[in-house]
Amino acid sequence: MDGSTDTDLANRMTTGLQNALLIHNPNAGHGGAQRRRSLDEARRIFAAVGIEVELIETKGPGDATEMAQRATSERRDLVVACGGDGTLNEVVNGLAGSSNGHRVSLALLPAGTANIFAKELSLPWDIPGAARKLARGKVVDIALGLATPLLEPDKRKYFLSVAGAGPDGRIVYSIDLDLKARMGILAYWWQGAREIFRYDYPHFRVVINGQSSDASLAIVGRTKHYGGPFKITTLADLYENKFEVMTLSTRSGLRYLSYLPTLYMGKLRGTNGVFFSKTDSVVCEPLNGNPVHAQVDGEPLGRLPVEFKIVPGALKILVPEVASMNGRRNAASV
Repeated sequence: MDGSTDTDLANRMTTGLQNALLIHNPNAGHGGAQRRRSLDEARRIFAAVGIEVELIETKGPGDATEMAQRATSERRDLVVACGGDGTLNEVVNGLAGSSNGHRVSLALLPAGTANIFAKELSLPWDIPGAARKLARGKVVDIALGLATPLLEPDKRKYFLSVAGAGPDGRIVYSIDLDLKARMGILAYWWQGAREIFRYDYPHFRVVINGQSSDASLAIVGRTKHYGGPFKITTLADLYENKFEVMTLSTRSGLRYLSYLPTLYMGKLRGTNGVFFSKTDSVVCEPLNGNPVHAQVDGEPLGRLPVEFKIVPGALKILVPEVASMNGRRNAASV
C-alpha cells in the first residue's frame, strides 16, 4: 500500500487502456481465498483508472497461451498475467505469436515461485500493491528472446527473462511437477542437489558473434535476475536489443558448488572460468551424442542444437513509472 487514492490513480494514469483480460493460474504459489480477495482488490484498482478487467482462470498447461491468443483476436487492450514465470511465459508466447496484427499490452501481477520478471520491474509481491504501481505506469516496447530447437523448429518459444543450456536445462527437464506444486522454488534446489554429482556436465559448442567456444553451461539473459536471490547476467537490459550471455567451462560438480558463494555475493564476474559477452544471437550445439537440454523462463524447451536470438519490439508491456523512466534513459544511451 502506498497511500494513493482512487482519484490520485485516475489522475496519474496515462496509458489509455480500457479493456483487459486477467489470466490467473490458481495453482501458482498456493493461491486460495486470500489470492481471490487480492485479485478482486486489484480489479477495483484498475477499474478506478478506467480499465475494466475480466478474470479468467487456467486449468492446465497451455491454457494461458490459448487465452492470450484469444485476447488478441478479441482486440483487448491489455492482458494481465497472475502467476509465476511459467504462466507468464505462456502468456508471452500467446501474445508475441499472434499473427492478426493487433498487439496487446502485457502486465504482471506476481503470484508464483520465482517471479524473476517482477523482481526486474521492482514490483511488490502483494497483488494490490503491484496493481497500484501498474495503474500509474507506462506502456513500453521491449525485445524478446526467441529460442528455436534447430531439429524441431516448430517447438520454438519466446522468452522474457532468461534461458539456458546445460545443467539448469537438465534440472528443469527432470523436475517433478507435483513436487514443484508443493514446494515451489525449493523443488528446483532439491533437483539441483540431486543432479550436482550425477550429471556429467558434457561440453557443447557455443557460437557468439562468429566465435565458438566449449562450455558446460550457458545462461542467456534478458534480465539481471536469474532465480531466488541470484543475479547472473547483471549487465542485461530489458530495453536493449541484446542478451548478456554467461558461460562456464568447468566439468566439475565440486567447482560448480564453489561458485555458489561467489554468485551469492555478486562477485561471479571476473572469476576464473566464467565468461560474459553481449550479443543478439547465440547458437548452442552438441559436440557428441550426449543429450544437452535447454530451458526458457524455467520451462523445458528441448535438446540442443538451439538458437537463441533477439526479436526487437516483440512485446508491449505495462511497467511502473520508475521502470519506464529507466528504460527511456537506457534506450537513449544505446
